[in-house]
Amino acid sequence: MPVYDYKCAEHGAFYQLAALDDCAKPAACPQCNQLAPRVIILPPTVLDMAAETKQAIARNEQARHEPQHSSVDSRAENTERLKKGCGCQHHKRGASKLFYTAKGEKMFPSMRPWMISH
Repeated sequence: MPVYDYKCAEHGAFYQLAALDDCAKPAACPQCNQLAPRVIILPPTVLDMAAETKQAIARNEQARHEPQHSSVDSRAENTERLKKGCGCQHHKRGASKLFYTAKGEKMFPSMRPWMISH
């Protein structure tokens, strides 16, 4: 059985074990025996969290349920961005330095001469 938090109007917060079926039902205060509603108490770390972190979490939660869809305008922007590259520092290799001899054999000048050609 899980532990739920409740808050009595006179004596404040307390916790109690309850069945899953009884999660929405109020519980009796251990001091005054009055029914107290269930409350959700946030840990202090959530309240002290930086504003940027809260915004990032909210953005992730929104993206989880409401994914962004491409439109005609964003397709053009994405196409231009893809033409420029991904932004990382990958460099494309130059043209192959493969040559063929007069007999038709492959030759790789200035490459790894110890490698066997296929």
